[in-house]
Formats: sequence, structure tokens, C-alpha cells
Amino acid sequence: MNKDFKRQIGFFSLMLTGLGSIIGSGWLFGAWRAAKIAGPASIVAWIIGAAVILVIALTYAELGALFPESGGMVRYAHISHGPLAGFIGAWANWIAIVSVIPIEAEASIQYMSSWPWEWSQNLYLDGSLQLSGLLLSGVLVVVYFFLNYWGIKVFMRANFAITLFKFFIPTITAIALVLTGVHTDNFSLNSMEGFVPYGWSAVFTAVATSGIVMSFNGFQSPVNLAGEARNPSRNVPLAIACSIFVALFLYLFLQISYIGAINPTDVQKGWNLIDFSSPFAELAIALNLNWLAMMLYVDAFVSPSGTGIIYMATTTRMIYAMERNRSLPKIFGQIHPLYGVPRAAMWFNLGVAFLFMFFFRGWSALATVISVMTIISYITGPISLMALRRTANHIKWPLRLPGMSVLAPLAFVFASLILYWACWPLAGKIILLIVIVLPFYLWYQMKMNATEKVNLEVKSALWLLTYLPVMAALSYIGSEQFGGIGLLTFGWDMVVVGAFALAFYFWGIHSGSKFQHPEDFTRQKQVASTATAPATSA
Repeated sequence: MNKDFKRQIGFFSLMLTGLGSIIGSGWLFGAWRAAKIAGPASIVAWIIGAAVILVIALTYAELGALFPESGGMVRYAHISHGPLAGFIGAWANWIAIVSVIPIEAEASIQYMSSWPWEWSQNLYLDGSLQLSGLLLSGVLVVVYFFLNYWGIKVFMRANFAITLFKFFIPTITAIALVLTGVHTDNFSLNSMEGFVPYGWSAVFTAVATSGIVMSFNGFQSPVNLAGEARNPSRNVPLAIACSIFVALFLYLFLQISYIGAINPTDVQKGWNLIDFSSPFAELAIALNLNWLAMMLYVDAFVSPSGTGIIYMATTTRMIYAMERNRSLPKIFGQIHPLYGVPRAAMWFNLGVAFLFMFFFRGWSALATVISVMTIISYITGPISLMALRRTANHIKWPLRLPGMSVLAPLAFVFASLILYWACWPLAGKIILLIVIVLPFYLWYQMKMNATEKVNLEVKSALWLLTYLPVMAALSYIGSEQFGGIGLLTFGWDMVVVGAFALAFYFWGIHSGSKFQHPEDFTRQKQVASTATAPATSA
């Protein structure tokens, strides 16, 4: 158990952290993007997304209760399957989370582009933030940074007020749009073709790429802060479940109000042709709800910034945890003696956030990448849990959720299907981004004189090393509806993906390495550090 952080976060603060992470820029853009891809059936996409994420989150809730460590999301695969599998899972998870920091800043600035001034309208042009927009986004990221720089208490005080406000505004938005008038014909419920205008494949793709998965990804925040939570075996899983259910209700309300508020003339042209730079604000102005537009412009800073602040905190804990895995240099594991935060990790995350901001200059582009990377980061959770149930039965389990023998394989299959729904070539590109870091890992292990353990690491991680290229290949030969060459027809393609996923699931849980408690890893690292101290000084 991590003894460097103080346990000072109660259930309510933990739940607000999860809810605050979930309700970020996703509510400002998610309804528009999902409807653009799937039309009215985007309502179903949110339900599917929440159900899948909830099943996945339950596996992490049990792991979080078993190992209540700060940055725990990047530790579990390391504990269950060794350093190599741990590094792959940690890399995917960290990329998925750290890239949320710039997207929240970009969302705020993108909403500014619909302000009635020329300078603001030039911030975002042709689907991309301009230089002035990027600079303002960078200022916001720096604000997120300094709100965490002086410790968790400052972060929690800011988060409490921000979360309450950011929950209030989208609720008022949905109510105002509904009261203004709902165009029931937009839902086309009397016609399945009208309700699902682009087919069910588009609904599945919306789950994977429209920001739905990215929005619910905030459930990780209570897990990553488990090392600082009071009574983590109770509070962590409860906070996760509550935050997901509350957020689902809000997102469904927003999606329904958005669909009903769109001008039917625009709907007739096609949902895929409806473009906004600041969806709800522009919609409010079109409906003469200027007071609502003003509130939305304010919340466009508050909601994304609240999430950005939280993710700046959680990604810092993830880098700290990766150092404990011995995957990163020791400097990232150093805790500030007064403020209790790993400041070197914070500076590293700040630099990476700036890189993402430079290469992805708009909400939609970055949301798609984050969504797919998020799904890849989830695949180790169910397998780590069930592998540890096999290898760590001799230790006390604070929480054992019933039905996990069914829920865990479902979680893995669902995650694999969402990865497939992301469509070729996007799925292949993101998988490549995961694989290309392996040479860095091997180089670092050689530098740490750990090459003698590589064979054992590869044996435990072989299922994961094989899974990623196989999923890329299935995406390539899949149905045309999901961007493939059509070797697999629609419907049967998902059956094949599900079957392969089950095979990898059972391979993965039987590949678990011999269990070693995290405290043993810490002691080994301390011994190694003491042994090499004279050489380092020299």
C-alpha cells in the first residue's frame, strides 16, 4: 500500500471527482458529434457506451479496493502479468488520460469562436484552432497545472464548486431546450429507417469515436486517487457506480433535447451535414435563448477546466505509479515533502499536453484518438482481475463482486468490439502507436540491467503482444461498414471479433505471472536503489 500520500478524500469528494471527470467537454460536443454520426439512434449509443463502461469499471473497482494506490490504473497489469504487460497497459492508459488535458482546453477556446467579435471568430477556422487559439489553450493548461501544483487540498476545494456548477448548467440547458419546443418528427420513431438513418454500424461507430467512451472515461479518477481515499474498499466502487449513473442520465437528457431542438429543415438535409463550432451555444442563439448562450459561454470554461484540473491530478499519479513499476526514471517518483505531489511528473505531463495540443487542433480530431486509446487501455483490467483471483487467493480481498466470472469476459469482449467499431484504418493507427514504444521499454530495461527477466516478461505478456496485431488484422479484413475490405460480412464480423476476444481472454488469465504484493516491489526497488547508490554518486 502506498504510504507517501495522505488519505484525506471521502466518498462525496471521490464521487464528485469521478462525476467532474465525466462531465467535461463531452457534454458540450458529444450530443452533436454522436447525432452527426448516428442520427436519433445516438440515444442508443449513449446507453450502450454507459453499459459497457460500467461493466469494465466494476473490474477496476475491485482492483482499486484490493490495491488502493495512487495511479493504480497503470499498476494492475504490472502486478498480475509482470513489467512488460504492465508497461503496455500503462502506456495506453496514460496516453488516453493525459491527452484529455489539452482537449478540455481546446474545447473552451473552440466555444469562444462563436462569440460576436472578429478576433474570437478567428480562433477556430475550417475545423482547426489557429495560432491565437492554441496560445489561449496553452494558457488554460498552465492554469490546470498550477491548481494542482500546491497539493491535493487546493485541487479538491476547486473541484467541489466547479463540479456542482458544471452539473447545474447542462441540466438547465436540456430543460430550456425541451421547454422551448421539441420537434418530435426529428426522432422518426414511427420509422426505424428514420431513427437509424445510417444503419446500426453507425450507432456502434458513434459509441467508439464520437466522444461517448471518452466522456465516461472519468470513472478512472476515483480509482487513480484510491491511495488517498478514506475506506477505499467501500468508497471507490460506490463512487464509480454513482458517477456513471448520474452522468448517463444527464447525457441522455442532453442528447434528447439536442435532437428535438434542431430545425427540421436542417434535419432533412442530413444529420451528417449539421456542423457547429459551439453546438449548444449556437443552438441557443438560433432559438433566441440569449441568456442560455451566455451561461453556456461561461460554462464552456468551467466544465472543461474542471475536468482538465482533475486529469492533471490523476495523470500525475499515473506517472508516479509507472515509476514504481520501474518503467520510468526515479525522478518521477519523488514526492514534494510539503505539498505531497510528484512535481517532476507534473512537469512531464505539462510538456506532453502541449505536444498533443500542437498536433490535434480541434475537439473532434482529438476526441476520436482519445476514445480508441481509452478502449485499448481497458483491455488489461478484466484479465488482470481474473488472473489475480487465480494467483492471489491467499491474500485478503476487501471486495469481491458477485458474477465477475461472467462480467469480466463480457467486459473484455465489449472492449474488443468497440475497438473494432472504431473502423479501419483508425484502429490500426492507434494500435501502432502502442507498439512503437516497446523499443524504448526494452532499452530502458537493458539500462536497468533487467534483461535476464525479459523472457519471463514476454511469456506473461505474449497474449497482449499477439492480441494487438490480431485486432488490427481483423479490423482490416472486416466489413465495409467498419472500414474493412469486406472479407468478413456485417454481423458475422462481430461474431468473429467476439470469438477471438474470448480466446485471448482465457489465454490472458492463464498467463498471469506469480503474484508478488506491491509492497514487495517497493522493498525490492529500495534495496536496488541502495545497492547502486555509490555508483550513481560516482
